[in-house]
Amino acid sequence: VGTLTFADEERGTFAGLGHPISDSDTGESIALRSGEIVPCEITGCSKGTAGSPGELNGCADLGKVLGSIEMNTAQGIFGQAYVSMDGRMMETGSIAVGTASIVSTINGRDSREYAIEINRIYREADGTHAMLSVTDPELIQKTGGIVQGMSGSPIIQNGKLVGAVTHVFVSDPTKGYAVSIQDMLRAAGIMSKAA
Repeated sequence: VGTLTFADEERGTFAGLGHPISDSDTGESIALRSGEIVPCEITGCSKGTAGSPGELNGCADLGKVLGSIEMNTAQGIFGQAYVSMDGRMMETGSIAVGTASIVSTINGRDSREYAIEINRIYREADGTHAMLSVTDPELIQKTGGIVQGMSGSPIIQNGKLVGAVTHVFVSDPTKGYAVSIQDMLRAAGIMSKAA
């Protein structure tokens, strides 16, 4: 299970995860031959605790292909959508320290926003990353914070899409990392490095 971050209706492209699909034993990014995205219903959650990351459990509808995965990059997976994706239209913005929210599905098929705090911004050679803390009491109560399967959850700040959740702190599931939306847009070929 992974989360779709955005779809660009005009270009027919989509992005998800915010990090590469990697080999679970080596941690190395997997070479992509082919892949598809399909709808999923979240059927449960193994709650995250200190030292043990939780995970969303889901049931994929393999009979309904939504798109093909064409790239597996450090900023996420990208591909061509076959259908129009549900969701709201949003402008993009720059991620900054302060209050924000993540959009995630932790039960069924309905997504909703949960409060977070962006604690720190890291500007590095490979892009802009952020450290975040989950502050939403309901999300903490139900999942422990960030769990596997929430990678790609869009980050909304000041009404704009600014990034995506990428990783959880294994030692503290209420904390994690994010990638900036600009880095995902560049990796998808939607935004140039000069922009």
